[in-house]
Parts: sequence; C-alpha cells; structure tokens
Amino acid sequence: MGRLYVLFELASGYSLFYVDEAEEAGMLIEQVEGGITNHAKFSSIVKFVAFLAFKNAVNALENLNAISEGILSHDLELFLSTYLPINEDKVFLGVSESKLAAAIGDVLHVSCILGGAVPEILRGLRYHSHTYIKGLTTASGDTARLSLGHSYSRNKIKFNVHKVDNMIIQGICLLDQLDKDINTFTMRLREWYSYHFPELIRIISDNQLFVKAVRQIGDRESLNDDSVDDLIEVVEDKDKCLEIIAASKSSMGMEISEVDLRNIQLFAVRVVSLVDYRKTLHTYLSSKMSSIAPNLTSLIGEFVGARLISHAGSLTNLAKYPASTVQILGAEKALFRALKTKGDTPKYGLLFHSTFIGRASAKNKGRIARYLSNKCSIASRIDCFSEHSNDIFGVRMRKQVEDRLKFYEIGDPHPTNAEAMREALDEFEEMLKVVKYKEKVVDNAVDDCDMVDEVVKKKKKKKRKHEDDVDTTVDNSVLEETVIEQTVDELPKKGKLNVKSKDVVETVVDAIVEDDTYVEKKKKKKKVKESADDSMDTSELNGTADLTVESVDLDGNSTKKKKKKKEYFKAHLTC
Repeated sequence: MGRLYVLFELASGYSLFYVDEAEEAGMLIEQVEGGITNHAKFSSIVKFVAFLAFKNAVNALENLNAISEGILSHDLELFLSTYLPINEDKVFLGVSESKLAAAIGDVLHVSCILGGAVPEILRGLRYHSHTYIKGLTTASGDTARLSLGHSYSRNKIKFNVHKVDNMIIQGICLLDQLDKDINTFTMRLREWYSYHFPELIRIISDNQLFVKAVRQIGDRESLNDDSVDDLIEVVEDKDKCLEIIAASKSSMGMEISEVDLRNIQLFAVRVVSLVDYRKTLHTYLSSKMSSIAPNLTSLIGEFVGARLISHAGSLTNLAKYPASTVQILGAEKALFRALKTKGDTPKYGLLFHSTFIGRASAKNKGRIARYLSNKCSIASRIDCFSEHSNDIFGVRMRKQVEDRLKFYEIGDPHPTNAEAMREALDEFEEMLKVVKYKEKVVDNAVDDCDMVDEVVKKKKKKKRKHEDDVDTTVDNSVLEETVIEQTVDELPKKGKLNVKSKDVVETVVDAIVEDDTYVEKKKKKKKVKESADDSMDTSELNGTADLTVESVDLDGNSTKKKKKKKEYFKAHLTC
C-alpha cells in the first residue's frame, strides 16, 4: 500500500500521525476497531509526527471556515509541505473531509484516502489525542471545542447569505399558519354562536364579515330598527342588515346568558385582531418580496414566489434549480408515487396557485406550466445574481406568458423570446445610465461638501490665529503698562527731570503712540479694553487722565501725588 499518514484536526491546531503497518491495519479493520480503546496497542500502530497550534481564536476560526468550505488554508499547506514527504512515492494522506481531500490533492498533489481504516484511526485519535500532545488535557480540549463551536455558529449566523431570504420564508409560513388558524377559529365561532342565532350563518357566508357581525350584534334581542346604521358599517350591505334584523325577531335560537355571550364576543375580538394582523403581515411580505425578488414577484406574484423560495430553502437554491425541478416543486410525493407505480407524473406543483395555470384550458395546463417554470427559473437567477434590483425582466416575461397563453387559446402571434429580451435589455441599459448619473451627482455633492468643510476649517484656523494675535496684543499692552510704571518710578521724586530722564520719557511716549497706531490698523477699528491703571495711552496724553506717582518719604511711608500728564510733562520737559 505504501506509507500512510493521517491528518487530524483539533480545536487547538493541526496534528499529523504516521500509521505503521498500514497494510495490516487496512486488512484487519475489525481488530483495529477492537483495539482503539487500548492505548498501548493503538500507540504501537499510530506514531506522532508533528503538531501545529493555532495562534489565537481568530486564526482557529479562519482555518475551520476554510475546512468547511473545502479550501486549503495557508497554515495547513505550510504544515503539510513541511512534515509530509510529498516528493516520495506511494505516500498517502488520510483525511476526514472529502472537500478538503480534493483541495489537498489539487494543491500538493498528494493522494488522499477517506475510507478503509482511516475513519477508525481518526476515532482512536479523538480518544487518545491528549496522550500524544504535550500540554493538551481532556478538559482543555473540551473547552477549546466548545469555544470554537460557539464562534463558528455565531459566524455562520452573522454572515449567512440567506438571512434576508429567511425573513420571507418565516413570513410566508406564518401567513399560511394564520390562514389555517383563522379558518379553524371562525368555524368554532360559527358553531358556538349558532346556538343563539343560527340564521346568521345563512345570511353572512364570509368568515371575516361573520366574525365582525358577531362582535357587533351580541345579543340578538338587542337588535332593532335603530341598529341598521351600526350594522351597515360592518356588513356594508343595507339589504343584509334588514334581513338580519328581521331574522333576529323570529329566530329559533335558544336564550344565552350574559357570561356566555361575553366569552363569545371576546373570542370574536381575538379572531378580528388575527385578521387585522394577517393584513399587516401580507403588506410586510409584499414589500420584502418586491425588494428581494422583484422579477419573480412581477412574474407570478408575491405569494407563489415566496412559497417557491420557502420550499427551495433560499433564493440561491431556487436559482440553481433547473426549470423542470421548479415545475414540479411541491409535488414530490406525487412524483415518486408515479415513478413507483409507473403512472403519469405530475404536471405542476406550487405553480398551480398561479393565475396562469387556472386560466389555461385542461389540455394546455401542462404546456403553460412548463413555459412558466422556464420564466420563473430565469427570473430567480436575475434576482439572485443581479447587482441592481429592478423588475424590468419580470414585467417583460409576464407579458410573454400572457402572449403565450393567448397563442395556445386562440392562436394569436406573439414576439419571439429574442425580441422581448432585447427590449428588456435596452430598457435595463437606460436604467443603468440613470443610476450611474445619480451616483455621479451624489459623488460630486460629497466632493463639494468635503471642499466646503476644508474651507470652513481654514477659516476657523485663520480666525483662531487672529484671536491669538489679539490676545498677544493685549498681553503687549499689559507689558507696556509695566514698563511705563517702571519708567515713572525712575523719575526724580522732587525737582526737575534731568536729561537722561527726559530722554527715557520721550522714548516711551513715542513708542506708545506708534504702537497704538499699529494696533488700530491691525484690529481694523476694533477697540481693545484697557485697564484703569493704563496711564500712558494716547487719550491720556491729551490730558484726559491722571498720573499717579508714588514717592517714599524718609519714614518709609508711600504717598501718592496726582497731576495732569500734560501739565507734568510740560513742567519737567521744558527744563
């Protein structure tokens, strides 16, 4: 047989084992099965080669998804190419998954084995894996399997491509169940209320109207000529209302107690609420079908289309079915019974509920069912694989079925399939142009918004910089106040200014005047508040403010002398 290796996947990594005496193990499968639980005997046959642990939980989930999809992951490819003697002759690899075996054979060109003694060896490895790998215990293996199983299930549910189809499947199943329940409850209410008012069943045959009428009437003895208006709102037929009132006066029903009547009316209210909810569910199902399978909905309606999707399992599965399968979908029992008894096979299944089958004559029902199944198969594939959702092809194909039905009945000529599909393709291309134009307009609007945001950011940055400049100007004014105060402190306490003092004061005054002119130009007529202690600005030089000079006497006490700036400088600078 050659050399046999076995790949065993664990929740914590990949492991590779070598099977000694592979030919004997293959011939003696029963002895292998009996020796699986015996570790000494099993370890003498199966030898450990290598083990590759997963890096983390994410890496383990990626490898598990690859195995389930039949893809050879990079980690497994590197592991097998490293420890498996690929270049030698007669080397076989035992695996458990057929898809994975095909992927390994295509990439590494290794012959893979699925049957024989391989399943029993893998069963023994599951039983003794913790004895081969160091650090792996039974408890840690169970924890890893549980964690990876939860992650795998959560990932499958989250990224299920059929999760939108599931809403349709559940909706149509609930709608069918509601129809059965409403019919059952209505029959129960008819039988219950007929003990009191049996004539009402003959007058009102519709189930929904009967339930609403029971809720409105209650005790038949309470009906009179004034009750006509209230009954018209429910029954919507004045003649029936008058007939109900006349029948109530001569009814053969028995008297009913108030408690029994209250329970009957409560039950009628519940049935009416179910009828209202069914209408809401019908609207929901129609909207979902129009958005998910618009072409199939336009062709055969939302109910028949939803039942086809539900029976197939998903829209993708329905798109994969050939037209012959779609034609008898829902009639599997009749098909196998016909094959078993060698009788006539069924002509249609769920498509029987379509209006086209009902409108066709008996001899043309099979032909129109075959033609309709062809169009349903095409419509489901367009809905499943098209990037742009539309009902253009569905409307055209419905028109084709109408024309074919007329052709079968009266022989009217109809356009060929090529002409109809060409018209549909032209309309579809026009729709694509409109969609692309709208996308382009949206992209341009987004770009314009980005440009506006950049301009706004620049303006905000410029404004912030301007505010920083203003704050710097205010800080400079405070600094100038300090310099002026220090300069004034340097003035002589008594007598006249000397030449150096006059030069200092003149320099300070000139600097203040020039700085004020610069600030006025910089701020563009925006005034800056200055503190009351600022005693050397331009307005104060004009004689509008006082100058406070501190002088220290011999005792150390400070005294303040206030003088007008203009008079002070005139008195001292003219010396």
